[in-house]
Amino acid sequence: QVQLVESGGGLVQAGDSLGLSCAASGRTFSSYGMGWFRQAPGKVREFVSAITWNSITDYADSVKGRFTISRDNANNTVYLQMNSLKPEDTAVYYCAATVRSWLTRWQYNYDYWGQGTQVTVSS
Repeated sequence: QVQLVESGGGLVQAGDSLGLSCAASGRTFSSYGMGWFRQAPGKVREFVSAITWNSITDYADSVKGRFTISRDNANNTVYLQMNSLKPEDTAVYYCAATVRSWLTRWQYNYDYWGQGTQVTVSS
């Protein structure tokens, strides 16, 4: 069992940067693939970024070049650095963990989810 707790959300202006963290419980964090998803009001939850156990990364086209995912296995934490934020990045951001060893964008491949953290970008 893995418990995930996101932090770092907030209210920023367009063009600003924000960093999210996701702290995971459990001794096997280093073996999990991790992902970030987001859900804006009235929209379905969408893939943002993912990182495998060995730090292979993937990004949605909408965030590529602006967001960076990373992980610190020693501290059981995954990060999402968000730069050049846009109003359309406004959403609740969720951290998720998967036991699968390959990169996946499909939310149903993720086994554990955090409670989410709100990111609001004003214009």
